[in-house]
Amino acid sequence: MAAIVTGLIPILRTAVDTSTTYKGRAIWFGFLCVRLVTLFVAEMPWFKLDSDFSCNSTKDVCTKACFNQHFDKPAVMAWNFLFILLVVSVLIMELFTAHVRSVLLKKAVRERKGVEVESLGELKSKSDLGANSGAVMILDMHGSMHAVLSYLLSMILRIVVEGCFVYVLLYWNLPKLRQTSFLCNAMDHGCAEHQCVVRATAEKRMSIYALASISILVIIISCLFCLYFIYNCKMHSNCGVK
Repeated sequence: MAAIVTGLIPILRTAVDTSTTYKGRAIWFGFLCVRLVTLFVAEMPWFKLDSDFSCNSTKDVCTKACFNQHFDKPAVMAWNFLFILLVVSVLIMELFTAHVRSVLLKKAVRERKGVEVESLGELKSKSDLGANSGAVMILDMHGSMHAVLSYLLSMILRIVVEGCFVYVLLYWNLPKLRQTSFLCNAMDHGCAEHQCVVRATAEKRMSIYALASISILVIIISCLFCLYFIYNCKMHSNCGVK
């Protein structure tokens, strides 16, 4: 539990920082928190996977050989790596908005006026940027093609990452838990054919279903956001899309 709290703190701290924001920002940071909690809970049945695996063999080397033969694809490590890529997809927009804010602040300090900077057309602020560097800025998705492209890039990366995650769950991990017991042939290790079983398969399957459901939900919402911004961009000629 300490690990999950430690992981949530920087996400929540970034989410509440509203110096620069854009549409859907709170939603994506909320999904990151939900994904992190779900990932932590889903990994619990997999913490002692080696001890949950047993065969009718007196040789430890045969049991380990059967374990490696059955679980030949990564599970928890693949989940964690794909979660890191999911965080990267969210950070793309954070880096873009931070860059635009920095550019506008420098421009406002030079010109000593910042009611609205029309030259970039990417951020809007209701306060004087030159006088207040902590002014809240909103990324204008209808006024900049760069903002739309950055957002779509973030969304597409998110969809690809979540699609890969669902594939790993349903085609790599889930098939290994469908059989209550199975025969293992580890002749290359000098072992005879053994009957092997994995304990707590119901709990492990449920963890996969939980992770897959959250990922599918993220994919659906990401697709809806993409369609929304593409449609709105086509409705505004200043986005550069005819």
